[in-house]
Amino acid sequence: MTDRLSIVVVEPDRDRAELIAASLDHAGDYNIHIVAESSRVARTIAEYNPDVVLIDVASPSRDALEELALASGPMDRPVAMFVDQSDDGLTKAAIEAGLSAYVVNGLRADRLKPVLDAAITRFHMFQSMRKELEATKKALEERKLIDRAKGILMKARGLDEDAAYALLRKTAMDQGRKVVDVAQALVTTAGLLS
Repeated sequence: MTDRLSIVVVEPDRDRAELIAASLDHAGDYNIHIVAESSRVARTIAEYNPDVVLIDVASPSRDALEELALASGPMDRPVAMFVDQSDDGLTKAAIEAGLSAYVVNGLRADRLKPVLDAAITRFHMFQSMRKELEATKKALEERKLIDRAKGILMKARGLDEDAAYALLRKTAMDQGRKVVDVAQALVTTAGLLS
C-alpha cells in the first residue's frame, strides 16, 4: 500500500458520507472517493482501485451484503462494512464473503480509525495465510507428480525409489529444468504411450 491510502466509501446518505469523510480527514491523510449508489460500487472500484473500501449500510439484506462485498473485491483489498443492525446469518454471510471487518451498531467517528487499522491488519494476515496455503497446495501437487514419475521409472526400469529420483534429478540438471517439469513430461509421455 502507498503512504496515502486511497479509500472508497460506499454511503447512500449524503450527510453520513460527509461525516465519514470528515472523520477520515481528521484521522489521517487519505484519498477519499464517495459512492452513493450501490450499483456504481464495482465501476468506482475498477476506476480508482482503492487500497480500502468502507461500506456503511443501515440494515443490509443477505443479497445486498453479498453483492456489495463481491463488488468491492474483498480478496483484493481490505473491506470494512458498518451496519446498524445484524443477525447471526448476516454476520456469517459477511465473514464468508471475505469482509475484513463487519461492525454492528453503525459507524462512529471515534471508532473509524481503529476499525480501519484492524481491517487492514486482518486483510494482510489472511492474505498471507492464503498465499501460504496456495504454496503448500502447489508443493503437494508437485510432490504427487514427482512420486508418479518415480513410480513410472521404477516399473519401467526396475529401479528403487532413490535411484528413480536420482535419475529424475540428473535429467533435470542435464536439461537445465526443474525436477517437477521433467516429472510432468515423463507422466504426460507415459500417459500417451499407455
